[in-house]
Amino acid sequence: MANANEQSGDGSIERVLKIKRCAAVVKGGRRFSFAALVVVGDGKGRVGFGYGKANEVPPSVQKAQKQANREMIEVSLIDGTIPHRVVGEYGAAKVILLPANPGTGIIAGPAVRAVCEAAGIRDILTKSFSSNNPSVLVKATFEAIKKLRTREDVERLRGVSL
Repeated sequence: MANANEQSGDGSIERVLKIKRCAAVVKGGRRFSFAALVVVGDGKGRVGFGYGKANEVPPSVQKAQKQANREMIEVSLIDGTIPHRVVGEYGAAKVILLPANPGTGIIAGPAVRAVCEAAGIRDILTKSFSSNNPSVLVKATFEAIKKLRTREDVERLRGVSL
């Protein structure tokens, strides 16, 4: 498992969460292939994740970064935290995200922390249940992030003033 937190030239945050090695047994021995899970964000409310597979590590990471950049989503933020409590589920994983006061920091495990840092969330409390598989936790975190709505979003969607 590799943890590389790097700023690219355009200011985006790229984080390699997991590199998996897979072996296929062929006539001449074992043939290895690699899969990479990458989270990419701009630190200002946009974040995406990608999963890439290739015969070598660098191409798999590049494929994952390309997919992550294509599938970025907007995150509703209020003063560096999220607007309300939200629960995300994907497969066996369940992630709870709670807004936190300024100065709290990111209280999260490695997979959820990577998503929060890339999205630009500075203060948040999280708890994950049932699974510690990084790829499933990242997907559950994205399911939770998609449910976030600010007060203005709700007013606009319902056509009322709160």
